[in-house]
Amino acid sequence: MTRHLNACLETQRRACRLSPYPSLTERRDQLARLALMTKRHRHAIIQAIQTDFGKRSDIEIQLADIQPVLDAVRYARRHLWHWMRPWRVSMPWRLLPARARIAPQPLGVVGVIAPWNYPWSLALMPVIDALAAGNRVMLKPSELTPNTSALLSRLVTQYFSPRTLCVIEGDATTGQAFSALPFDHLVFTGSTSVGQKIALAAASNLTPTTLELGGKSPAFVAGDADFTRAAEAIIFGKGMNAGQTCIAPDYVLVESRHIDALTSALSRAILKQRPSAQDATQPLNHAHHERSEAMLAEARNHGCRIIDHGSHAPALIIDPNQGLSVMREEIFGRSLPVISVKDSDHAIGYVAERPHPLAIYVFTHQREQQRQWLNASQSGALVFNTTLLHHAVPGLPFGGVGASGHGAYHGRHGFNRFSHLRGVFYQPTHSPATQLYPPYRRWLLKLLRLG
Repeated sequence: MTRHLNACLETQRRACRLSPYPSLTERRDQLARLALMTKRHRHAIIQAIQTDFGKRSDIEIQLADIQPVLDAVRYARRHLWHWMRPWRVSMPWRLLPARARIAPQPLGVVGVIAPWNYPWSLALMPVIDALAAGNRVMLKPSELTPNTSALLSRLVTQYFSPRTLCVIEGDATTGQAFSALPFDHLVFTGSTSVGQKIALAAASNLTPTTLELGGKSPAFVAGDADFTRAAEAIIFGKGMNAGQTCIAPDYVLVESRHIDALTSALSRAILKQRPSAQDATQPLNHAHHERSEAMLAEARNHGCRIIDHGSHAPALIIDPNQGLSVMREEIFGRSLPVISVKDSDHAIGYVAERPHPLAIYVFTHQREQQRQWLNASQSGALVFNTTLLHHAVPGLPFGGVGASGHGAYHGRHGFNRFSHLRGVFYQPTHSPATQLYPPYRRWLLKLLRLG
């Protein structure tokens, strides 16, 4: 396997040397191929993902796996001409009439290690940005979704030359060898524990990384919020993909005097959105199901008040003990703790005492409270009065901070992430800047003092 990985890398490196700066037309063509591949084989993609999960809503697959890829391609192809253009930077007056530009250049070969929870979109979203930036890409999909990974590998072979994009299938051992390759950039989406290992492997080659790691993303419902709408947005975010989403609301904070009202609203939202298992997604496998149910059982054994409408729906855990696993670990399942706090200040303090999350969801229409959360909290994204939908905006950067990861991509931010923003300086034939050369003259000191 190591020999195969090295051969794939060398093939793409050779392609970089032969064509270090793909044209706008070439890049748009590659992006169009990704969109065509996704559109033409939509039903095969849905079937493969459903087979891997056992049961998953085809609507959710189209919403979260297929449509984001098509939207991202459309956005990148529309704006790519502008992103590729060098832009001017201002020049200190002493150096005039020299000129300076910033010229984006491809990094080279980008490695992408994709997760299992959205096995199509989270595999291809970084690929879109990397190809838009003019790179070659090696993609390692998750071994936990073997049918989707096999389909991805087969289709990429049909639509792309291995000099541009190739898929490497394999287990965790293959993933370790993949992360140790000397890429020009490495993208990983997954758990914090695995992300640490990826970063260590990449560091041995001084490979820069983009890590999307998730964490415990909180929601805060202020007293002025519409509890019914807030509850429906929270349950939508928690119920999507059975809670197996890196930006799913992990717990809910609410002022103590409103906890009963919000709990009732959340329960009504669950019954409205998840009345049966018809549109539900099940945990990926037996191990994930057992872990999710064990969290709920632990809370129940510790005497927590639990509102559970069935294994197909989110389960509310009211004011759980902080020592429980549901409060210590990223849930990635159906449990949803609801925690009472004194007010917004205490909610901000509660979040600030914990590792920075990938997203914070705040439900309030008061401008002052919104400013307070904007200025006093840290997270990958800050979202007001809804959940998840920020991920569907191609122009917004998507990424974490601190424990939730580093580096952001999507749209222009992804193009810049996978580009070297090269500084270019143009010195004219006749320039007064040559007066700065030694031997230094006394009048030069006076000139420097002018600021």
